[in-house]
Amino acid sequence: MTAVHPVPGAAGVSRFRLLPTDRSPDDLENEVLALWKKEKLFEQTLENARNRPEFVFFEGPPTANGRPGIHHVFSRTIKDLFCRHRAMRGFHVTRKAGWDTHGLPVEIEVEKQLGRETGLTAKQQIEKIGVEKFNQMCRESVWKYRADWENLSERIGYWLDYSDPYVTYSNDYVESVWWALATLFRKGRLYRGHKVLPYCARCGTTLSSHEVAQGYKDVKDPSAYVALDLAAEGTGGSGRRRIIVWTTTPWTLVSNVALAVNPALEYVELRKKAGAQDETIILAAARAGSVLGEDYATRWDNVATFAGAALVGARYARPLDWVEYGEGRREIIVGEEFVSAEEGSGVVHMAPAFGADDYAAGKKNGLAFLQPVDLKGQFPAAMPLVGGKFVKDADETILAELKKRGVLWKTQLFEHSYPHCWRCETPLLYYARTSWFVRTTEFRDVMLIRNSRVDWHPSEVGQGRFGEWLTNNIDWAVSRDRYWGTPLPLWLCDRDDTHVEAVGSYEQLAARSGATLGDSFDPHKPFVDAYTWPCERCDGTMSRTPEVIDAWFDSGSMPFAQWHFPFENADKFARHYPADFIAEGVDQTRGWFYSLLAIASGLGDALPKNQLAHESQALSASDTAPYRAVVVNDLVQDAEGQKMSKSRGNVVDPWAVIPRYGADAVRLFLTTSSQVWMPRRFDEAGIRDTAGRFLLTFKNVYTGIFAEYANFGWEPSSADPAVADRPHLDRWILSRLGTVEREADELLGRYEATTAAKAVMTFFDEDVSKWYVRRSRPRFYDVDTPDNRSAFATLHEVLTVTCRLLAPFAPFLTDWVHRELTGSSVHLAPYTRDARTGSIDVPLESAMGHVRVLATLGRAAREEAGVKVRQPLGKLVCVVPQPGIANRGSNTAAQGTLEQLGPLLADEMNVKEVEFISSAGDLVILEAKPNFKSLGKKFGKRTPLASEAVRALTSDALRDFEAGKPLFVTVENESKELSAEDLTVVRRASGEMVVKEEGGYFAALDPSITRELRVEGLARELVSQVQRMRKESGFAVSDRIRLGVFASGEILEAVEAFREWIADEILAVDVRTGEPTDGNNAMQTIDLDGQSVQVALERV
Repeated sequence: MTAVHPVPGAAGVSRFRLLPTDRSPDDLENEVLALWKKEKLFEQTLENARNRPEFVFFEGPPTANGRPGIHHVFSRTIKDLFCRHRAMRGFHVTRKAGWDTHGLPVEIEVEKQLGRETGLTAKQQIEKIGVEKFNQMCRESVWKYRADWENLSERIGYWLDYSDPYVTYSNDYVESVWWALATLFRKGRLYRGHKVLPYCARCGTTLSSHEVAQGYKDVKDPSAYVALDLAAEGTGGSGRRRIIVWTTTPWTLVSNVALAVNPALEYVELRKKAGAQDETIILAAARAGSVLGEDYATRWDNVATFAGAALVGARYARPLDWVEYGEGRREIIVGEEFVSAEEGSGVVHMAPAFGADDYAAGKKNGLAFLQPVDLKGQFPAAMPLVGGKFVKDADETILAELKKRGVLWKTQLFEHSYPHCWRCETPLLYYARTSWFVRTTEFRDVMLIRNSRVDWHPSEVGQGRFGEWLTNNIDWAVSRDRYWGTPLPLWLCDRDDTHVEAVGSYEQLAARSGATLGDSFDPHKPFVDAYTWPCERCDGTMSRTPEVIDAWFDSGSMPFAQWHFPFENADKFARHYPADFIAEGVDQTRGWFYSLLAIASGLGDALPKNQLAHESQALSASDTAPYRAVVVNDLVQDAEGQKMSKSRGNVVDPWAVIPRYGADAVRLFLTTSSQVWMPRRFDEAGIRDTAGRFLLTFKNVYTGIFAEYANFGWEPSSADPAVADRPHLDRWILSRLGTVEREADELLGRYEATTAAKAVMTFFDEDVSKWYVRRSRPRFYDVDTPDNRSAFATLHEVLTVTCRLLAPFAPFLTDWVHRELTGSSVHLAPYTRDARTGSIDVPLESAMGHVRVLATLGRAAREEAGVKVRQPLGKLVCVVPQPGIANRGSNTAAQGTLEQLGPLLADEMNVKEVEFISSAGDLVILEAKPNFKSLGKKFGKRTPLASEAVRALTSDALRDFEAGKPLFVTVENESKELSAEDLTVVRRASGEMVVKEEGGYFAALDPSITRELRVEGLARELVSQVQRMRKESGFAVSDRIRLGVFASGEILEAVEAFREWIADEILAVDVRTGEPTDGNNAMQTIDLDGQSVQVALERV
């Protein structure tokens, strides 16, 4: 007997290209890159939005004298995705590239190229070859890896305008920086001072506090407790009373001039029980246990207790006498509140040349000033024992000498965080020097107010790490005793260096010097130092101070200097200030984030007010920070959670990873592995298993439906049913699409990239792929029916919009697919549709959510019953929780929606009927198990009776108890209320149903199988086996076949009963039964529920 299934008419050929799963991401992404270049797509996006409101983005300038790493891919991905989102939202997003080209990072790399002659310091080596040549080498060095940066940015899809970058060494840029410095000078906010500053002896320059903050290392240094003799009645050290002094820098004892105690602290004078009666020691009472041992009272007697004020003015004998005193008080104890009892002995030695607190105390108390250390960090050659040594290398020698002199009480290693040069990693010295400072303490409150208005992500960085940094702000040491940098534009008189002129422009320089600068003018050292002029206040000559400035001042000036403001482009600056958004690593809280804010706040009203429309509410430049929102990313660690470093050998080369997995996968992984402001481990397995797997799912949905099923000839057209006329499943997925579209847009608007990406990915993976496509698959080859067109039109819209939602995160694959679906680039499309809210159906989404939970429970019930998925069953009874749709009488529309989804749930569960009921009372029986320990506390000897009463509780009483109503049991005429600790509520199914419950949902499955159900199950099993044979035979999804099934008994009965359905499912034009013929060359024998069946199939 044969049933004929007609072949459809001339099927169209799909215009949608296949996207084979074995095509490498690298190959696809390079195809897209070539298209972007050919079309000048980035330029198109800018031109299309030319008259739109500006979304202002500042690019933090990298230094191109080193190759970019994987952490740069992370930070550049963050910048790019938010800029792409705002561009798709209709903003004009200028993305001007920039290069940081001055400073120590550049100089140190050039020094490495030079090498060093024996006996010469780095600075001596530079001066030997000449500053002009050295600076020229620096100028060339900064472009060494420019191509690497630009190529990597292009390869990861970071759109940045490299055609007109700002370059911090360019003449225009330097002139704008000069203007800023001169403005600060005129405001009294740039001054010269003599202070103790962090100093790098290798680099030969002081550093700013924000540079120091980037170079701390945990180290172990020798610390020393020194016992110094107190003078008796002003006669000098008597040896009878000694004071215990602590230091973590033994080398500074050479320069000791005083001791400090806290006048308010309590100090003790102790005598050793077994020692000489006239020998005592003095230290803070709170430190005696730490210094002498917690059992010190068993070995020492307390002679006296007194406040530190009693020691102020006392004299002592210094530990080393290698340096002659100059003017000032010496060998005296002073009182200072900074001395604490948290560590050490409560007595601090004072060397004013080598500590900020010491320096301040020295000024206040008129102390002598000893600085027997040169700018190389070495002691003078003539000094005993340590002559010519670097100070940190002299510690052990000094400790040995102290021991020899009998003043070393004890030593121990002290583990602490110590500052090192952020570029050369040399331990820093605190060294008294003359330097130029920006008076940031004067406008600290302004910075704090402005910072409070910034939208920080995460907020705790802005108010915590950065806010605390601002609160403890000190003046910015801005000058550097180096060569390659923006020269400090201050000219000083050689007769009287208080005569100072600040030059704020090249025009002013020409006017003051009387020189013609010309096109070849170079504002750098040594050329700028040739310009001099007579002092107007005396007969001296004005010459430029030799310092250059902190390179962080360069980068912090970029908001105006990139436009050569105020000399030109005032309109461009106004349009692009302040930034709506910036993003960098967390280390920039001590770097670029700070320098931007400090310079803008210091300039104040010198920056013009901005009345132009930005994304966010316009504020005047004097009211706001130079940035409105900051996204801070944390470290990218290796797979083991270790910080990447060359020394560990765990640095990841981006070019070793991106060609293997594609930039999309790397971007998605970096964005979604954790919130961007949290550390993340870079793990290739993570890329493969998370981002890579998701992108494969996305490709499979596109290819599996549009590039294969669409060979049936579907094209978008007006013949597609209106959304309102489509099935519930289509309307549900479109509603979910609208909800996720709105959610992703709002999240990206709030700079929550990780949450936004995960929302879209979860939607596509769980809702689209695992539910919608799987539930709709048969509809895609039901040729040119309204249901078929509805399915294609719906998925086409879902894929198109999902491409747009994912475009900021994965710009390559989404553009490729979007072009196939629509013929245009996703990056020219709007991020959201205007009418997105019209398709959102909250009751439908809620009802489908209930259905999916019930389906999960139903599958669990089927598994427990041991019934195969393809075996139909009779009935599934369902309950949804309060305030669930089925139980909410007031929401009849929502209840109706759930009931209308009953057939869909029945098909999913392979049951004939789904029934929704309002209560699980008839499905499960609730029973109580007594907790004897808890009941015993309430009932004592009557606990056995109480436990029986608990066991006797009814299901209704237990349901009321779970709903929050009180529960009582009566034992011997006494009623007591029970608590949750007194019993455990358990459930068992009533009758023969298999019941599964979770969170108030119940799914009860009838596991009984009638003969009719068994026959249908055999038909379904046959279809599954034939589909497998089709795939193994290499048939395309759309290929039509002829099928022969040669069997008897129940299997033949199944084929006869479900012939049409079988033909529809397997795309068979006919299904034959009976006896096999000689022409059945493709005959196979399959096992169908334990029976051997012969099956033949051939392509039509």
